[in-house]
Amino acid sequence: MSDAVTATTDDLDKYRRELTGYCYRMLGSSFEAEDAVQDTMVRAWKAIDSFEGRASLRSWLYRIATNVCLDALNAGNRRARPMDLTGPTPVAQAQLVKQPEITWLEPIPDGRVMPSAGDPAETALSRESVRLAFVAALQHLPPKQRAVLILREVLAWKASEVAELLDTTVASVNSALQRARATLAEQSPAASDATDPLDEEQKALLERYVAAFEGYDMKALTALLHEDATMSMPPYDLWLRGHDDIVGWMLGVGDVCRGSKLVPTVANGSPAFAQYHPDPEGGFSPWALIVLELRDGKVGGMDFFLDTDRWFPLFDLPPRLEA
Repeated sequence: MSDAVTATTDDLDKYRRELTGYCYRMLGSSFEAEDAVQDTMVRAWKAIDSFEGRASLRSWLYRIATNVCLDALNAGNRRARPMDLTGPTPVAQAQLVKQPEITWLEPIPDGRVMPSAGDPAETALSRESVRLAFVAALQHLPPKQRAVLILREVLAWKASEVAELLDTTVASVNSALQRARATLAEQSPAASDATDPLDEEQKALLERYVAAFEGYDMKALTALLHEDATMSMPPYDLWLRGHDDIVGWMLGVGDVCRGSKLVPTVANGSPAFAQYHPDPEGGFSPWALIVLELRDGKVGGMDFFLDTDRWFPLFDLPPRLEA
């Protein structure tokens, strides 16, 4: 490969992480986002000779990525969390009904989408805008409104820049942004505590969470949860709200989690844990990726993503733990 080609490839590749974050917010799927970015890079590489430099390379790549995402979204799939589809289920009526993989909003490792360094305020905004609740709310927007809101509110593009990217007018962009803001306000994704970096109180909260979960101490666990805390378990559409139903589940069907080990990680700008389940043949095998929502000093939500064949390799987690 010539030096010129190497330089061009490097120039494209340095935008991969931020494009992955953009496509993830658009599509709600970590794997679809990476596919979209790869498609963007292939299209850009094939068309690099036609790039005339009238816009920046970054803007040109975002135009391609936006078109890739809009094409994908025209298929009509909208990613969701269980709480977006049904109401909470009393534990006495709880049933596990699995939905297709394409139904669910997917978690993503921070390292795939978060800037490695930069302005703390920008980093905080990036982290807030990949939270599961926020990305789920984005999925309620029509595709072009979604693109406008992300570009304007998250990435801080000017209205004129967004209009040029979308081949439309500034007035149209401003109108789409106004409608998108109104829809997002109706969804009102719950605010969460900043966790980058974790403060001492948050570190202590997570240490107590691990101790309570690994010890299967439900009294200690519920002391860490908000009264209206939620628990979901994709790919199942069941979700629970409140201490009584969460504990009822954990001591009923969920009692299989007893004796688990938790390994810390991060997902969607939030604290997360890899849960390993006691293996009858010895050691511990993957069971779930748990993403926590911290709110006002307590745990407001626990999302258990159970498809560990997908999530553990993506998060570079060990395939098992020894005893």
